[in-house]
Amino acid sequence: MKISFTDLQDAGEIVYKTMLPTAQICWPLLSERAGADVWVKHENHTPVGAFKIRGGLNFMTRLSRGQPQCAGVITATRGNHGQSIALAASKTGMTATIVVPFGNNPEKNRAMKALGGRLIEHGEDFEEAKQHAIALSEAENLLMVPSFHPWLVAGVGTYALEFLKAVDGLDTVYVPIGQGSGICGMISARDALGLKTKIVGVVAENAASYALSFAKGEAVSTNSADTIADGMACRVPDQQALDIILKGAERIVTVKEDEILDAMGYYFTDTHNLAETAGAAPLAALIKEKQKMAGKKVGLILSGGNSDRAMAMRALSAIKDDPEK
Repeated sequence: MKISFTDLQDAGEIVYKTMLPTAQICWPLLSERAGADVWVKHENHTPVGAFKIRGGLNFMTRLSRGQPQCAGVITATRGNHGQSIALAASKTGMTATIVVPFGNNPEKNRAMKALGGRLIEHGEDFEEAKQHAIALSEAENLLMVPSFHPWLVAGVGTYALEFLKAVDGLDTVYVPIGQGSGICGMISARDALGLKTKIVGVVAENAASYALSFAKGEAVSTNSADTIADGMACRVPDQQALDIILKGAERIVTVKEDEILDAMGYYFTDTHNLAETAGAAPLAALIKEKQKMAGKKVGLILSGGNSDRAMAMRALSAIKDDPEK
C-alpha cells in the first residue's frame, strides 16, 4: 500500500471542509525539559480532540460517493476512531454502530453517543470488540470499517503533511502506534515530500506487539494489551501497517506506564495542555531518549487530549513540586 502526495492532497480537500489545520508550537519549557528544540503537533485541538477525525472524514466521504448497499457502518474502537466515524457518518447521512470493550473510557463513550453513534459494549479488549463488530456487520448488513485502511491513512496523513511543511528541518518525529494509521500517515507524508526526517514509533511496554514485530521483522501478537494508554492497546498488529513501518520507521521505543503518566504531567505544567495517555507517549519516549536527542530539532505528535477525569487526576496528582528537567 502506498499513499501518494495526490492522495494526501485529495484527503485534505475533504478534511478542511470540516476543520482547520491544527497548530504546531515550540514550547520553551518543554524544550528545556527535553534538552532539544521540541515542536508539538496539537491534534488534541481537532473537533473531536484527536487526529482520528481526519481519517473518518476521508473514509466516510469516499464511501458515501460509492453509494454503499448497506444499512450503515460498524466499527470497533477504544474511542477516538469511533468518534471520527460517528461524526463523519452523520455528515454523510449514514448510521454508525460503535463497538467498545467493557470498561472503556466513559467520556469517550458519551462523546460517541453525542455524535450520533449507536454504542455497544462487548469483550474484554479491543480485539474481542472487533470480532463482535465483524459478526454484527454480517448479521445486520452493516459495512465494517476497519481500523487501518488506505482512506484512513490518507486522511490522518494530512496532519503529517501540515506538520512537515510548517516546521523545516525536523531531525526526528515521535508518533504513538495503536493500529498504525498515525505513523503510516507520517511515513507517507515524509516520503511524499522527499524529506530525511526520521520517524520513531512509540508503544506502551504493556502493549508491545508492534515493537516485538519490528524487532523480529514479522507480525508478533501478544496475549494481552493491558495498558493505561487505551489508544495504543493493540495486541494483534495489522500486516499492512507493519509493512509500512518496517520500511519507513527508524525504530520503535517502548515506554512504561509511569513514564506515560509523568509525560501527561509535563504537558500540563509546561504547555497547559491536557494530553490523553497515548498522546503523551511520544513525549515519554523523547524524555527516555534525552541523551540521544540532545540539541536536535524534534517533533512530537500529541495525538489526542481525550483523557477521562480519573486518569487526568491520576497524572496531575503525580506531578512533582520540583519536576526534574
